[in-house]
Amino acid sequence: MTDAQKGLRGWAAARKGALSTLRFTSLRLRLVVVFGLVALTAAVSASGIAYWLNREAVLTRTQDAVLRDFEQEMENRAGALPAHPSQDELQRTAGQMASSSQRFSVLLVAEDAAGKPVYGSSGGLNDGFALADVPKSLRTAVNKEQPLTSNNKSPYHLYWQRIVDGGTPYLVAGTRVIGGGPTGYMVKSLEPEAKDLNSLAWSLGIATGLALIGSALLAQAAATTVLKPVHRLGVAARRLGEGKLDTRLRVSGTDELADLSRTFNKAAEALEKRVADMAARDNASRRFVADMSHELRTPLTAITAVTEVLEEELESESGSLDPMIEPAVRLVVSETRRLNDLVENLMEVTRFDAGTARLVLDDVDVADQITACIDARAWLDAVELDAARGIHARLDPRRLDVILANLIGNALKHGGSPVRVAVREEDSEVVIQVRDHGPGIPEDVLPHVFDRFYKASASRPRSEGSGLGLSIALENAHIHGGDITAANSPEGGAVFTLRLPRDGSDVVRAAEEKRSEKEDT
Repeated sequence: MTDAQKGLRGWAAARKGALSTLRFTSLRLRLVVVFGLVALTAAVSASGIAYWLNREAVLTRTQDAVLRDFEQEMENRAGALPAHPSQDELQRTAGQMASSSQRFSVLLVAEDAAGKPVYGSSGGLNDGFALADVPKSLRTAVNKEQPLTSNNKSPYHLYWQRIVDGGTPYLVAGTRVIGGGPTGYMVKSLEPEAKDLNSLAWSLGIATGLALIGSALLAQAAATTVLKPVHRLGVAARRLGEGKLDTRLRVSGTDELADLSRTFNKAAEALEKRVADMAARDNASRRFVADMSHELRTPLTAITAVTEVLEEELESESGSLDPMIEPAVRLVVSETRRLNDLVENLMEVTRFDAGTARLVLDDVDVADQITACIDARAWLDAVELDAARGIHARLDPRRLDVILANLIGNALKHGGSPVRVAVREEDSEVVIQVRDHGPGIPEDVLPHVFDRFYKASASRPRSEGSGLGLSIALENAHIHGGDITAANSPEGGAVFTLRLPRDGSDVVRAAEEKRSEKEDT
């Protein structure tokens, strides 16, 4: 093996390993992603609900305390002002109200004796809390007198609204003193609460991230726990597919994976037993065929010698054979030849089945080889050869002769002459086509033409051939690393196409390596 071939094989093995790892990692990745999505969904949902509940609780608590304090200050301090207070009185009262425990800014609006609006502010909203800073909708609601009913005892109520100014959230509220008096507005910054809520959001985000990382680690551990037995099962299945039927898995635990391992071991044990039984029967059958063929050769040799003598008597002019027994003698001679061919074919098939068939390579001119095959069987008048000289190949001449004899003989027998044999080169292959001009092969017979002892018609179980010729030709093509295909020509007749590599050295080398590995095992 050259360095380039070794490098190519190493690259292919590495690529196969990389693809296997990629597939393994892909399943692991899917498990991690699923675990992560579930954990992320749960963490985000829990964090969102917790944030919303805490936000409402914080804002509601602050808001209620501020509104309660503002309402009390309006009742105690703004309610004590005269009907038409001065600006100084409003300013002083607003400052007193703003100094309450909640520390909000106050704006008081009233009318003096002349009916002009008077304002008093304690500051706020950048030390300039004015009526324009109060939303119009809130001012409208505060100054709107409500009709008194059994359910409504007061014409004016306290209204509030949350606004954002300059990125800072504020609570704005307003109400009027019942019975006549100033209208009061309050603004309270919610920035401390917003900062607390932002801190809470960051904490929940960090907790969600930690939960996601934890889920990924948990998924990794779970994937490892699940995928290790699956990986071992895959390795065992590949070993079993490679023919190592003694492969078994170590079983531990009582979970589903352990049950799967037990099932695999039982299936492998049953398969090993079944294959061993089949191999034993197959070996016995092969030995029987080989022994029978070998044992038949000795009596056949004697019978063949006798039939040769009888045939000479038939062909001699002064033959002493009784004309009454002449047909019987001819039948014995032909059947003896047929039996000889059958025994030889059976022994050849046995060698193929046992894997003992060998190639003896030689450089041959394909055209000369075909000509020699045709000439040896006196087919020159019935076969047309279309082959240019100079097409050389390194093949086994004897096995090529067997292939050609079977294909051409089959074409002459079932298709009729003229039979055309064409040779061409395709890349690193030699292609030989054998075409007859007969009726062709029925479509239902085509898939079985290379089967052993296959008969196209059940009504003709006996034929002159052994029924092994085409199967032996195919085996000889395979041992070369080639193939034979059968088809029908559009112009009529059957076409057999033989493809053989121009150099069978690599095939011989691979067969020797495989045989050596088998012997070592």
